[in-house]
Amino acid sequence: MDFWTVSLRILLFPSALGFCSDLFHSECYTVNGADYRGTQNQTSLDNGKPCLFWNETFQHPYNTLKYPNGEGGLGEHNYCRNPDGDVSPWCYISENEDSVYWKYCDIPTCRMPGNLGCFKDHGNPPPLTGITETSNKQTIQTCISMCRRQRYKFAGLESGFACFCGNNADYRKHGETPSTDCNSVCFGDHTQPCGGDGRIILFDSLVGACGGNYTMDSAVIYSPDFPDTYGTGKACYWTIQVPGATVIHFNFTFFDIKDSRDMVELLDGYTKQVLVRFDGRNHPSHSFNISLDFVILYFFSDRVNQAQGFAVVYQAFKDQAFEKPKTLINQTQTELITQTTNLSINAARSSKILYVITTSPSRPTGHMPGWTVYALTALLILTILAILTKALLHITMKSPRLSSPTSLDSCHRGSTGEIWSIFYKPSTSISIFPKKIKSPHDDRNPLVGE
Repeated sequence: MDFWTVSLRILLFPSALGFCSDLFHSECYTVNGADYRGTQNQTSLDNGKPCLFWNETFQHPYNTLKYPNGEGGLGEHNYCRNPDGDVSPWCYISENEDSVYWKYCDIPTCRMPGNLGCFKDHGNPPPLTGITETSNKQTIQTCISMCRRQRYKFAGLESGFACFCGNNADYRKHGETPSTDCNSVCFGDHTQPCGGDGRIILFDSLVGACGGNYTMDSAVIYSPDFPDTYGTGKACYWTIQVPGATVIHFNFTFFDIKDSRDMVELLDGYTKQVLVRFDGRNHPSHSFNISLDFVILYFFSDRVNQAQGFAVVYQAFKDQAFEKPKTLINQTQTELITQTTNLSINAARSSKILYVITTSPSRPTGHMPGWTVYALTALLILTILAILTKALLHITMKSPRLSSPTSLDSCHRGSTGEIWSIFYKPSTSISIFPKKIKSPHDDRNPLVGE
């Protein structure tokens, strides 16, 4: 959040300083802290080893010479970062220990919401006493999904392959340990931490669910299957309804959707009208406000590509002071959405098709689109014209014709639409009669009468 945004909030809404809650102070929204941009510059807060500056680590693979544009958060500083997608932020250190020239950083604030921490497991009894499963393809979401299906509140992983489920409220009883103790990689995904030897990393089982109902003033909602890549053919709804709220602030802290057909929408909870839409081509670039107390978050993925998904933080405000600039906020929001999403007419047309395919609630039921009405009207007019044309042709063909037996023209013309043939036989008289030529398909135009 930049200086002007903060200043405007303080001027318009002094109590909005409460906006800076612990949730919004959290520096990590991915499970491995790849998005950490904090200022910790030693491996741990208590007697940790100091980090080297990234613009002085030219003897190592990661430095500002190789990554001059700030990739991975590198720069002229010595803050912990995770530029290589490791299991947690780390940094280079000057003192080599057993040829190790880097260390993980234990950052208390760098924790994915839903990650409850790293705890000791003495095994008798374990922190979670529900069902247990082991797998050589274990990931965080594999374990969470299993526990959620069995209706357990918590999921824990240990030693990279073991999954524990339970409802134990006293999971802290054996003591909490630094997060670096739980950095054993998951057997199914080496970018995810899955506990350690005698150390279990715990998660809330709601993380990565496909849909849910939220009534809290603030929370983080993750895409389905997070932190694994989201599955194909997903259609998920989350309701965010905070009674008494005048404004809900949204901030997509993480967004990785590559397919243009996969999309995230925010809808008015009452009218089901789409307020904003993001997809693989239109990523959210700013946070924004919605002046409602009921919003629906909708996510759809097609059956082709997958990606890591998104994390969106919302914060509801109930102070009446937000009502004064309500119109201004709505106008600013509309302009912001137009600028940031850059939706073209073609994108809007394609979204209408997507709504039909994905059964998105983007279009209110009971309303017929304008183009459908015009098409039906044109079809009706064409049908009437065809009927009238057929009737006129029928009358014309059936009307009596006056012919003179002495007129030579009548012998040559015959009836309209007929070709006359004359056959001459030497031993008999001339025989004149009309003969109709059959069409190659033996079908006459339905508009032509008998």
